Amino acid sequence: QHVVVAALERLDDHVVRLAAVELRDQLGQAVAEAAALDADDVFDLPMVTWKLLGLIREHQIDTVFSFLLHANLISAIAGRFCRGVRFFQSIQTTQSKPRWHWRVQRWIAAAAEKIVVPSDSVAQVAMERSGIERDQLRVIANGVNLHDFTSRPDHARKKSASNAGFNIAFIGRLDPVKRIDDLVRAMLRLSPRDVRLNIYGDGEQRATLRKLIDQLTLSERVVLHGNTPAAAALSASGLLVLPSEAEGFGLVLIEAMAAGVPIVATYAPGIRDVIRDGQTGLLVPVGDVDALAAAIDQLASDASLRQRLIENGREAVHRRYTWDRILPLYRRELGLTNRRQFDEPSPQC
Repeated sequence: QHVVVAALERLDDHVVRLAAVELRDQLGQAVAEAAALDADDVFDLPMVTWKLLGLIREHQIDTVFSFLLHANLISAIAGRFCRGVRFFQSIQTTQSKPRWHWRVQRWIAAAAEKIVVPSDSVAQVAMERSGIERDQLRVIANGVNLHDFTSRPDHARKKSASNAGFNIAFIGRLDPVKRIDDLVRAMLRLSPRDVRLNIYGDGEQRATLRKLIDQLTLSERVVLHGNTPAAAALSASGLLVLPSEAEGFGLVLIEAMAAGVPIVATYAPGIRDVIRDGQTGLLVPVGDVDALAAAIDQLASDASLRQRLIENGREAVHRRYTWDRILPLYRRELGLTNRRQFDEPSPQC
């Protein structure tokens, strides 16, 4: 059997790693070598479809697993020209906008044998916004490679050489849905004045955040670092904060738990599927800056609570989110546990 993992959307580094490295390396020879299909905008869709069909023919691929909307659309179109090829799609978001994404997903869902989602929250919105039947959906959480996140002491007890104090971090795309401006404003409400915020990532909100930081005279306490590997960012952090209004899953949450970094986040779709309030992190209402600041204050000042969240988080990752737990689910749903039967038709495109 041969599988192609199609990730044709503009993706952040987490999803690229999931699609192009983890699945390929972990599933080994069942997955074709990564191939760039070079899609820059919607006008490239016919060309990319043709390239995907060529890849299926060249490698005799019998399973296509697409990530996110644009890849799902391409694979759905390609499926109309193929026989004996199984197509699976993936939805990774709970964001309501752009609304046309959900309308397109409604149209192409029938082309997929199954649609994989990372959380129950995504399954729910897929049913509500795209009319996908629950029987077609399969919930498989994201996974983390524990080797990337070594055990480390509680960084709240550590001071950097520059005496930077207690470091909190946001890691992710700088996008309005992440509500990073709430976190920046929360910095004004914190009791310990030596708490510093490091924002790791890039995106459309960078200039807006830079302006806000300057307006609030927080430039000495809030730093925009740009794209940084999650492991490196977490190793310098005593606390991760994710103030989003919606997530599909929040891969950075399990990365933080694996790294031994406690978490403050919002009670938002996707996040609440991963974090148990008071057990593996602290959850606050979306958009409540005062509650966000209070939760950060609580963790910054309570070492025993931090340690309890760290221990519970690590245990949760080992129990639910390591690749040896997640990959058997992919193998089962994609039919990689059994070889193709000889009486089944050969892939033809």
